[in-house]
Amino acid sequence: MIEGKVVRINGPIIKAIGLGASGLYDVVEIGEKKLIGEVIRLEGDTATVQIYEDNTGMRVGESAFSLQRPLSVQLGPGLLGQIYDGIQRPLRDIKRISGGFIAPGIRVPPLNATQKWHLSPSVKAGDAAAAGTIYGEVRESATIMHRLTVPPETRATTVAWVAPAGEYTIGDVVLRLEGGAEVTMSHFWPVRKPRPFLAKLGMEEPLVTGQRVIDVFFPISRGGTSAIPGGFGTGKTMTQHALAKWCDADIIVYIGCGERGNEMTDVLTEFPRIQDPRTGKSLMERTILIANTSNMPVAAREVSIYTGVTLAEYYRDMGYDVAIMADSTSRWAEALRELSGRLEEMPADEGFPAYLPTRLAEFYERAGRVRTLGDRGGSISVIGAVSPPGGDFSEPVTQHTKRFIRCFWALDRDLANSRHYPAISWIDSYSEYAEEIRGWWEKVNPDWSETRDKAIELLKREQRLSQIVKLIGPDALPDNQRLILMTAEMIKNGFLQQNAYDDIDMFCVPEKQVRLLKIMMDFHARALAIIQLGAPLVKIRELASPERIVRAKSTIRNEELEKLTELESLVGREMDDLERSYRK
Repeated sequence: MIEGKVVRINGPIIKAIGLGASGLYDVVEIGEKKLIGEVIRLEGDTATVQIYEDNTGMRVGESAFSLQRPLSVQLGPGLLGQIYDGIQRPLRDIKRISGGFIAPGIRVPPLNATQKWHLSPSVKAGDAAAAGTIYGEVRESATIMHRLTVPPETRATTVAWVAPAGEYTIGDVVLRLEGGAEVTMSHFWPVRKPRPFLAKLGMEEPLVTGQRVIDVFFPISRGGTSAIPGGFGTGKTMTQHALAKWCDADIIVYIGCGERGNEMTDVLTEFPRIQDPRTGKSLMERTILIANTSNMPVAAREVSIYTGVTLAEYYRDMGYDVAIMADSTSRWAEALRELSGRLEEMPADEGFPAYLPTRLAEFYERAGRVRTLGDRGGSISVIGAVSPPGGDFSEPVTQHTKRFIRCFWALDRDLANSRHYPAISWIDSYSEYAEEIRGWWEKVNPDWSETRDKAIELLKREQRLSQIVKLIGPDALPDNQRLILMTAEMIKNGFLQQNAYDDIDMFCVPEKQVRLLKIMMDFHARALAIIQLGAPLVKIRELASPERIVRAKSTIRNEELEKLTELESLVGREMDDLERSYRK
């Protein structure tokens, strides 16, 4: 431990002399309350430290102690179901101790050191052991088996002793390796240091979300990165809630970074009540929440996304698929801007620091589908909300984010105002994963790619026609173009729009998604052929099938796909009858 002295205070940024022997990003305890900070700059014997707690009342001359270790999180059984702040302090435990506010300097262990876990060892003395080797399991929740692995930086050796099956705390030694190394059920890992893996794998499988506009039109792969930009009230948080509940990830890490207190309160109260569709139990049994609201110290907001992604990497290394919901990266970037200003750094676009793109890249690059140490497959998918001021997608955070993500779900205010949810714009959004996961989807339905392309093209044509309709009205268009407007409305209302509160419509299985869209596109093709025979569009509007097609999303359950076959037959019969009447 190195002792120094505070010589300057500028909000959460202080300077201390005597800490020249510290390392960059080492943890520092400051003052009588031992507030936690982190070295972010070294100049000779002077260290610049950002403080992660409220430092109101701090005075020049107070002591500063460098612990000579980086800011780290504790990893082990007991993480799931927890609600942490940005530096992994358990908020439930803090509330019991200090009430409604986090007292400066309060210290509560991230994991319960006295709770016992039932260990089931999976190795024996003499077995080979290396970094990533699974040596045992404990049941962490009803849905997740916590796989205990040899810590990443352990050298390859053999097992000298393993604890027999039984109850142990996270501090008990449960494994000894040749050479004397002892392993407990928990270890620490620096938050800014990515955990190692063997290799990155291709993006060949989608992260199925059950949201039709995402899965079919703008899919994200397992291990992919996506951004949800949108102005206030467009549904970013609600979209992330739906994805957290329905996506086929094993673990959810939700990072509330700089959001308003009332929004974060909704998340903290809503998530424990959400029923996990896999098990019927609380979604919190496979979720970790990190709450860092806008009134919490700004420096802790900056580090919160690193804390979240490190926890995600820990479960990825067990072989699980993890989804991170970061809400929102704009607030995180604003924290960077404030800290940069206090450091008197040269600002770049709109006052953000010049290294904003680098920090964004470092975050999103920790996503991916990998072959882990121990030769298992695991993935981290990152879905980051972006809150551009005034919904302006040309601002720096949105533009830089687009450089590092491959899936862009742009939320549209006009859609949100018309109560069309999810309010994802089919014109401004895109996905670069569609071609890579095409093989997976074509096993579900070989028509996926062709149907998707035709539907997107039809919606683009409808947008162009809508501009003409605003000028001259729809009656001036020929029937074949008015059919485009009609089919586009069917796609919008019967496919793209999805009711999160409807028991049937809230989640749609992949098979139903593709078949619904294909029925609509087949209807359009048959109707166009009949119009070319001379039938007026009004005759097609009078059919029963258009209304049945639009309502199918909420009348046909996921397990009743045979009813889609009945719907296809109805469309075919009505079209055949109408076509025969105009062929005579």
